[in-house]
Amino acid sequence: MNTRRLPVYLLLDTSGSMQGEPVTSVNIGLRSMLSALRQSPYALESVFISLVTFDSQVKEVLQLTALEDVNLPDIQCPTSGATMLGAALEEICEKVEKEVRRSTPDQKGDWRPLLFIMTDGKPSDTLAYSEVIPRVKACHFGTIVACAAGPKADTASLQLLTDKVVHLDTMDSATFSGFFQWVTATITAGSSSMGATTCVELPPPPQEVQIVV
Repeated sequence: MNTRRLPVYLLLDTSGSMQGEPVTSVNIGLRSMLSALRQSPYALESVFISLVTFDSQVKEVLQLTALEDVNLPDIQCPTSGATMLGAALEEICEKVEKEVRRSTPDQKGDWRPLLFIMTDGKPSDTLAYSEVIPRVKACHFGTIVACAAGPKADTASLQLLTDKVVHLDTMDSATFSGFFQWVTATITAGSSSMGATTCVELPPPPQEVQIVV
């Protein structure tokens, strides 16, 4: 008997502008998120995490792995490079289509997956980005949260993908820490409310995280 999983996909910008404090803060935030999630019995039972990064290349840093088995490597940034968000979303769609178990007459499939995107810029591959949006929507995520980090992040392009866009004014460790705590709360809420609802309600964000309306 397969346990119903809650697949969580993290898609993180590692373009050159994330070098230095931003990427260090992201690494710290990811680790604190994992340790907090492991405190939740609901999350431990159901959450599986996958991590994909994108700059001029798209890399699967962590394939879909049970929460208790996740061992995250440090994320690195190149010194420069494009922001290939369209190509990264293509990769996510392929992973979801391949990895998320569908319901069959004999057993229920996985819960609807969650997608968290963080970028500090805007897509370099604008045509690929606009073309992949319908495919992402067809993946039926339980929620898609897009985070525009820092002053140069483009919220308008993210709003084409999801109505759940948040903005971080700064890219320091306190701000990223607040964001990842909020992601943790969202995943925990998702893992404990599964079955009661098909879409995940977002908890109120901390002061560092502003909802873009």
